[in-house]
Amino acid sequence: MQFELTKDYLANIKVMIAENNSAFMNELIHLHPADIAEIIDELDNEEAKFVYNQLDHDLQGDVLMELEDDVRQRFVESFNTDQLALQLENLDSDDAVDILGEMDTDRQLEVISKMDTEDASELVDLLNYDEDTAGGLMQTEFIRAKLEWPVNRCVIELRRQAEEVEKVHSIYVVDNNDNLVGTLSLRALLVANRTKLVKDIYKDKNMVYVYTNEEAEEVARMMDKYDLVSIPVLDLQKKLVGRITIDDIVDVIREEADKDFQMASGISENVEHNSSIWKMSRARLPWLLIGLLGGVLGSQVIGNFETQIGQIPSLAFFIPLVAAMGGNVGVQSSAIVVQSIANGTNQFSSIFARVKREAGLGILNGLICGTFIFLVTWLLQNMRLGISVSIALFIVIVFAAIFGTLIPLALHRYKIDPAVATGPFITTLNDVVGLFIYFAVGMMVFGL
Repeated sequence: MQFELTKDYLANIKVMIAENNSAFMNELIHLHPADIAEIIDELDNEEAKFVYNQLDHDLQGDVLMELEDDVRQRFVESFNTDQLALQLENLDSDDAVDILGEMDTDRQLEVISKMDTEDASELVDLLNYDEDTAGGLMQTEFIRAKLEWPVNRCVIELRRQAEEVEKVHSIYVVDNNDNLVGTLSLRALLVANRTKLVKDIYKDKNMVYVYTNEEAEEVARMMDKYDLVSIPVLDLQKKLVGRITIDDIVDVIREEADKDFQMASGISENVEHNSSIWKMSRARLPWLLIGLLGGVLGSQVIGNFETQIGQIPSLAFFIPLVAAMGGNVGVQSSAIVVQSIANGTNQFSSIFARVKREAGLGILNGLICGTFIFLVTWLLQNMRLGISVSIALFIVIVFAAIFGTLIPLALHRYKIDPAVATGPFITTLNDVVGLFIYFAVGMMVFGL
């Protein structure tokens, strides 16, 4: 049954904590770590520490990684060096290095010095990798088997190794130099004769792996493409050094989606709801300035046609409509392209076909919207204005569709995040160009 945190349940826990009554822990320890973390997230710092300290060490580690970032940060800061070293030893290496990576160098060294030598050495190695690469995502806990092992020895070794590995997705087969040569399924191991060798039953075809310097987004694409729950990681000498599991990739996908959404909304860097006002301002201001610049350019375009507007005042009525339609169509087109790039389904061999398709869609939508606005102005008994606005709207929509397709493709081609093309950037450009097209068509239709 799915856990649901209610106000009454939370109030009851708060009362028992105030009474220093730990009886509620009998029920709490049977919940999923994510549910316990949800409860702790709603408590104040002292209450949260009371609950957390009642948990056993293994459960503490699981709950710690499920907490909201700001709550986890408070916990980490409240631990002394010995406590924190113990907490990190109970975590998977990828989770432990994530926490270490948020500390300053002095604190890192203090904590590492208190840890078990082997664990500390692994974490120091992982800290050397960029957090947005496969090396920064991987954990060093995995199950491996040697080619020359007989099945009965393999089973014994796997039992020993499994004490350090929380989830066993695959058994990786290596040679005497720790080079990855294939994988071994649990089924193949269980049904094999105990005297057979691993090299007789392992699988070496269609092996998928990544190198430590592979970008996180590429790892996510590969795991999605091949429907993997874990993927082995090799160093540049092709030695097996770790694995990346699906839960880490889900975090990458969520973070990338958040970043793209913020970029599309005109926020230039990753911010959270609890980020400082200065950081939020710094993230939003660049795009606001671009929008401000676009507004100034748009007003200049309108100013250049001031005489024509004075002669035909009704031209001013449809300025907001033309600007809005151009921006909306551009954002729609660019959003589809950015989505295909993010999913890894974009192929540059199909650029012409994609632009052709979007242009066709722009023509269809332009004809429909242009006809609609012509009928509206016709009902207002202004035939020439209707012709002017409908033609201009048609051109603006087609142009915006093509523009919204080409810009993200061009940015991606030159290694610039194409998500920037879905925000105020493309809206501003379409506004300026759309206004120029609108007045140029109006001058031709009215013979000005």
